[in-house]
Parts: sequence; structure tokens; C-alpha cells
Amino acid sequence: MSLSLRQTATLCVALSICALLAVPGNAPGLTTDGRLTLAVFALATCAWIGTPIDDTFIALGAGLALVVTGVLDSETLFGTLGDETVWLLICAFVLAAAVAGTGLAGRAAAFLVTGARSVRQLVHLTTAALVVTAFAVPATSGRAALALPVFLALAKALGERKRLVVMLALLFPTVILLSAVATLIGAGAHLITVSVLWEATGEQIGFTEWLLLGLPLAIATAHLAAEVVLLTTTKRADRRGPVHLTAEQIQEHTEQPVTGPLSQAEARCALLLGTVVVLWCSEPLHRVPPAVVALIGAVVAASPAIGTVRLKDALKTVPWSLLLFMAATMAMGIALSESRAAAWLVSGLPGGSSVPAWAFLAGVVAVSTAAHLVLQSRSARSSVLVPLVIAAALAAGVNPVAAALASTAAAGFCQTLPASAKPVALFSDIPGVATYTPRDLLRTAAVLAPLTAALVLLFALAVWPLLGVPVLDR
Repeated sequence: MSLSLRQTATLCVALSICALLAVPGNAPGLTTDGRLTLAVFALATCAWIGTPIDDTFIALGAGLALVVTGVLDSETLFGTLGDETVWLLICAFVLAAAVAGTGLAGRAAAFLVTGARSVRQLVHLTTAALVVTAFAVPATSGRAALALPVFLALAKALGERKRLVVMLALLFPTVILLSAVATLIGAGAHLITVSVLWEATGEQIGFTEWLLLGLPLAIATAHLAAEVVLLTTTKRADRRGPVHLTAEQIQEHTEQPVTGPLSQAEARCALLLGTVVVLWCSEPLHRVPPAVVALIGAVVAASPAIGTVRLKDALKTVPWSLLLFMAATMAMGIALSESRAAAWLVSGLPGGSSVPAWAFLAGVVAVSTAAHLVLQSRSARSSVLVPLVIAAALAAGVNPVAAALASTAAAGFCQTLPASAKPVALFSDIPGVATYTPRDLLRTAAVLAPLTAALVLLFALAVWPLLGVPVLDR
């Protein structure tokens, strides 16, 4: 089997790093466990970047290597599967299956977009509807699949206005990806970040704290992206003229009713989802962990008497591969922290504590924004970047919570290439509908990437400190 240039390059880099770590005189101050951890970390990262091997397989192999070499004990590796963030995600997917099965999401979308009377109104109402779905579906690919029937209805209604269809095809995945930061369950990368922060610093971010910090950023970023997509993919003539959409047009692309009174199943599901979200948001008052609230909601949603989905069917929607990936990368993060490998790795960075906090965060945001060009998996990006960012922040005197959140939020940008994210790939190739081209993506990304990075940096420096996350480490 012949290796491509990229595979050969990454293999050479990985082997070179391992060879350097194997020489006793190199890396003074690094323990044996630290050397082994860095070697495994380097091999896993290069495999994620340069090989087509499944990300989860690589992560599990790395976790196994850490156990076999004695860096981690088996209880730590297997214990990550019992982490409450893993359970939170499992139960959230069960709730999402209940919501998807009743058609509540289609009703909400139809209610919003049929109120649009102009192109700009349509764009921002669609954006608002997509942001709301972050509370109901805990995966960007799931939200994209849920939104596809709405897009198809819009595309058919606007069939003669080709550039508007292209614009909407680009708008849907862009907003879905950038608005994921609204909630803790918006992406698996968020749960990895929370876990690594807890292991490295003892700082715990709950659902409410993440919502307080992430939702304003998600709203601002999503609507900024909506304007950028609108202006970069359409001309002034395309934006003129009224827009008139009806619920009947949306109904043609979905089996569940989008108008009329709620059925009993829809009413029960709406009440359950509303209760769960309220309990998540009021965690400081009742002190019930979000994972427990989610488990209660999942049990009710799948109960034989009042549930709206069978537990067997709901569990089929859970991305078990992602959960195993999260567990294995959590173990890698623990190894990087406990072996002091992450601290040693960033100790050689120039400047140290003399680097201004704004410059440090700007560097973190820039690297995290560009990381999708190398690492396509959002979770893999956080697995690689967050442990290093936290260690570097501690060395620079920057609040590790602010740095980790900024890195995770910036890493959510991944709209440069069709293969950069599943929602982008889904909307780039829809049978019977002319959507965007790679050139459209690149043109929009060239404008949107620096703007979203600047917005994340603005929140980290000016907004989050007002919400209890200071820039400097206390």
C-alpha cells in the first residue's frame, strides 16, 4: 500500500517526535510518564491529521497505549465512560429522538419562517429558528438533518431565485455550526472541554454557566454570519422583492403536521422539553445535576404510559462512536495533565507570563479558528488544543476557563471546505437542488473567519468578564 504525501509527512513528524523523546538527554525536566504521554499524543494527533483511520479507533488505541505503558490505570480509562457528561449526552439524544418523532421542530420552524416578508427577514428568522434547535438536538449533524425538510420547502418556494437558494443552502449549515456554542450539549467538544478543565484545574462549568456565557455569543455569531452569507452570496437585485412562504409549502416536505392544534404526544413532549430546559437553567436553585435532570427526562420520554418514543428506538440515535471517542480523549487529557506533559510542552513558548493577556487569547483564537483546516473532527480539535491551552494559560497568568472557552468557541468555525463538517457536506449535495460550490464556501469563509474570531476575542476580553469569567487568573 503506497502512502500519500500527506500521510508520509505526518508519519515522519510523528516518528521524529517519538525518536527525540526517546533520547535521554532531550526534554530535561520531563518524566518518563510525560515522555510516553507526549509520544502517544503526537502519534494520535498525526494519525487524526494524516490518515483516513476512524477517529474513535485512534483515540481508543491511544487510551489503550497509555494503560499498557502504565501512564494511566485501567480504572481511569474505563471510568471516563461513567462521567456524568457522557450520561448527559446519552439522555439528551433520547430527548432529541422524542422531539424529532413528534414534529415539534417542524412546527416551530414553520411558525417563524412563514412570517417573513423580505429576504433579510427570512434570513434572520431562519437563523433564530436554527439557534433554538440547539436546545432540542445535541449534535450539529442531527440538527442539520432536522432542518433539511425546511430548507427543501424554502428551496422549492424560491425555485426561480437561484441565488437565494444557494444563500440558504449555505446559511443553514453555517448557523447550525456557529450556534452550537449556545449550550453545553451543543457539541461533544464542549463536554470534552468541561471534563479537561475539571481534571486540570478543578473548575467546573455547569449547564447554566455555559448557557450564560455561550448563548449571547451564539446569537451574535449566528446573526453576524447570516449577514455575511447574505451579502457574499447574493446581489442587491437578488435581495429585492417580497418573500411569501406558506405552511402548506413546508408541509409538503414533512410527514408531521406543521399547523393546527397540538396532538397529545406533541403537547406532552413540549411540556417535557420545556420542563427539562427550565430545570437545566435553574440548576443553581435546586442543585440537581444536569445529567440527573436529563436522565429523568429521558425516562419520562421513553416511558410506556406517557412517553413519545420507545427507548430501544431512541438509543439507536445515540452516537456511541462519539461517546467512546469522548471517553478515550478525556483519558488522554487526564494523562497530559497528571504527567505534567502539557505543562512541559508549553513551558518553552516565548514570552511566558510577560505576554499580554489579550495577545495570548488572540493567539489561542487564531490557532483554534484555523485548526479545522488540519483536524476535521470538532471533538478531536478540542482534545488536542484544550489541554495545551489550559497549561499555557496557567503559565501565562491567564484564566484557563476563559482560554478554554475561547478556544472551543473559535474551533466551532469549520465552513471552509465541504469536507470540513458533516452539516456542510450534507447541504452541499442535495439531489434536485442546486446548492453552493466550493468557491462559494471559500468566498464566505474568507470574510466570516476573521469576523467570528474577532467576535470570540471580544467576548473573551469584554463580555465574559462581566459574566464572571475574568481574563486574568485569580
